[in-house]
Amino acid sequence: MSLFGTGALGRVVRSGVDRRRVQTVAIAVATMMAVASAVVAGSLMVAAAAPFDKAFKKQQGSHITAHFDPAEASAAQLAKTGKVPGVAASAGPYPSTTVRPVDRSGFQLPTLTLVGRSGPDGAVDRVDLKAGRWAQKPGEIVLDASFEGPAIGIGSPMKTSKAKDAPTLSIVGFAVSASKTADAWAVPAQVDALGSKGNPVSSQMLYRFDSASTKQQILAGRKKLAVSVGSGALLGTQSWLDTKRAADQGAAATVPFVMAFGALGIVMSVIIVCSVISGAVGTSLRRIGILKAIGFTPREVVRAYVAQALIPAVVGIALGVFLGNLLAVPLLSDTESVYGGVSLSVAWWVDIAVPAAALVVVGLAALIPALRASRLRTVEALAVGRAPRTGRGQWAHRAMGMLPLPRPVTYGLATPFTHPVRTLAMLLAVVFGTVAATFAVGLTSSLKAIGTSQDPENRAAVTVTTTKASEVAPPPPPPVGGDAGDPPPAEISAASTSKKPKAADPAMVRSAITSQPGTESYYGKAKTEVAVAGVSGSIKASLYEGDSRPGSYEMLSGHWITGKGQVVVPSRFLERTSTKLGDTVRVTYEKETANLRIVGESFDTSGSQLEIHADMADFALAEPSTFLVETKSGVSGDEYARKVAAVVQPLGGDATTGSESGQDGVILVMAAMAVVLTLMLIIVAGLGVLNSVVLDTRERIHDLGVCKAIGMSPRQTLSLVLASVAVVGVIGGLLGVPAGYALHHVVMPVMGRAVGTSLPPLVLDAYGPFQLLLLALGGVVIAMLGALIPAGWAARARTATALRTE
Repeated sequence: MSLFGTGALGRVVRSGVDRRRVQTVAIAVATMMAVASAVVAGSLMVAAAAPFDKAFKKQQGSHITAHFDPAEASAAQLAKTGKVPGVAASAGPYPSTTVRPVDRSGFQLPTLTLVGRSGPDGAVDRVDLKAGRWAQKPGEIVLDASFEGPAIGIGSPMKTSKAKDAPTLSIVGFAVSASKTADAWAVPAQVDALGSKGNPVSSQMLYRFDSASTKQQILAGRKKLAVSVGSGALLGTQSWLDTKRAADQGAAATVPFVMAFGALGIVMSVIIVCSVISGAVGTSLRRIGILKAIGFTPREVVRAYVAQALIPAVVGIALGVFLGNLLAVPLLSDTESVYGGVSLSVAWWVDIAVPAAALVVVGLAALIPALRASRLRTVEALAVGRAPRTGRGQWAHRAMGMLPLPRPVTYGLATPFTHPVRTLAMLLAVVFGTVAATFAVGLTSSLKAIGTSQDPENRAAVTVTTTKASEVAPPPPPPVGGDAGDPPPAEISAASTSKKPKAADPAMVRSAITSQPGTESYYGKAKTEVAVAGVSGSIKASLYEGDSRPGSYEMLSGHWITGKGQVVVPSRFLERTSTKLGDTVRVTYEKETANLRIVGESFDTSGSQLEIHADMADFALAEPSTFLVETKSGVSGDEYARKVAAVVQPLGGDATTGSESGQDGVILVMAAMAVVLTLMLIIVAGLGVLNSVVLDTRERIHDLGVCKAIGMSPRQTLSLVLASVAVVGVIGGLLGVPAGYALHHVVMPVMGRAVGTSLPPLVLDAYGPFQLLLLALGGVVIAMLGALIPAGWAARARTATALRTE
């Protein structure tokens, strides 16, 4: 007794698998690709949802974190906002301020939102204390757990700023807020004390709403809060939706395109399996008749042909699970660790559910042609054998014969009409292979455009800095157990070192630039950190001096800054703060505060930390650290940089020409995955063509022997077989390119929404006319490559051997 029933049945299955090695490989590769993509997509979906959702539910996270002006709204008024219709629970008011502390090693941390709370518990945002205890008196502070490290531990002293008279606080604990309502906590009296020393203080309120699952519901809740306290009292808000997206975005952006590849792989697997089993039935009619004549029942015939598909499918599924786990590791390593550690393995149930589903799909795909085999009558199968129906495709031969082409070519062009179902399967394989290639080219082009758009400084011909690049100390390593995140700006890193590098006077650097005859235009820029009312933690800020339009980011709506009082923000800022174009936000740089109007929405994929863009004239203390210069036509950038460097280097500055920046690591991983998955799909498409051509060539080998006997040369035989797939390749390319183009325009916006932004035309318009033409020809290439091996076999076949074949 064998695995498939009787010993005879097992021998039939093994014989079928061994005789159809090409078809066996095609099924295995197609299934492997589909399973690998599904495993990666499933694991990313789990990683993108589980950590944050569990922590947020456990802590009763805040749907809206709001900051109010204490001069406009009293504590009693704020307490009443908890009874606004739709509010399920509230907590506060808590005094809140921003500090930029310095640890015991002299390193200055990013700007932190410090909130005064008497304890970690509450009706909203039950902060999880990870180590130590809560602050009990002034002089004590609890930090977010991501800051814990060698220089920052329990008992370590920390000054609230780099000022000499800044108070020193002792770290007594580390905690985690899933809602990100604060970066540090102290007793309310401590926050009030800092406010008396010039730090701006606001009142923080935390709210949970009955309905807060969409952006529209969050905006409606914010509007109710603003109305309840009067005009001018609400300084800003933070939405939990943006906090969730920031926590999930490491995996979320990858899920849509992996799922697209997975869907293509599954469809192609079904096509290949149906084609292989249908071909096996069509070319084995006499064999089926013999099996029935010696006693095989219809059920055993079905089992035999389904098993011939399941054996290679099982091998492909096993390889696909292994490959999927391998590909998922670099993507899962990007998952946020603050909610319980990074998982570098796929969830166990994904490794079970995906293979089980794949087996069901393959089994059903093989069942239909296998049932056809079981219904064949024994006498009919023995009589018909492998002979095709007479007259099929004769009209095509007559039509093609009228073309002014060599007879072997017209013979080949008419061949697809002899077996229309088989031709359809081959056409679908070419179409989906072309779809995959078109989608992958668009995806990689879009990813490259995204990377380029995020580094507008490289557009400048020459970059002049107030410090030498070799003197700027690198940023310190990230805290142990924390997220490396985005590196701090160069000038912040420099300021945080104990030995600050010599910096040139910006006015003298500016004079050196304007005195150069080759200067066409320039603008100054400073990268720093600011605090925005209503948003916890620091926010990156780029402050510009002069006309900065040459260095502007791609705009999704509105316009770039043109003067004082304006700010350009990314999409995630608008969602986090529940603001829109035309609204005003309060921005604090050091101890300067400015109310800026939002005039534009920028395309920004810089990570979980937001970055805004404003005019330097709004902050008197700000000075440019970099000047971006455009040279006049015909002026060499290298020569210009050498002349400026000769002037500014003695002052402490430097000048260099622009250089192409490297791509972000996540973008590189996604592009590499797209290339790997596309190559696998193209190979599967080629195997689908190979399977069809092998079946067709074996059926017509006797006819080819007759042609060889009357004078057809091997080269003509090769052209005959290749011509039989040429039309299929052309049609497949013409159908696949528009489908791949449409798939790209569907998946890319979904990827953008997954990280909280829309996409500009620069990213979506990834194809040129010449590229589309080449991709359309790719269908012909796939068809030709798939037919090349059987064409060579037919050309080398001996005439006598071919004539003796039935």
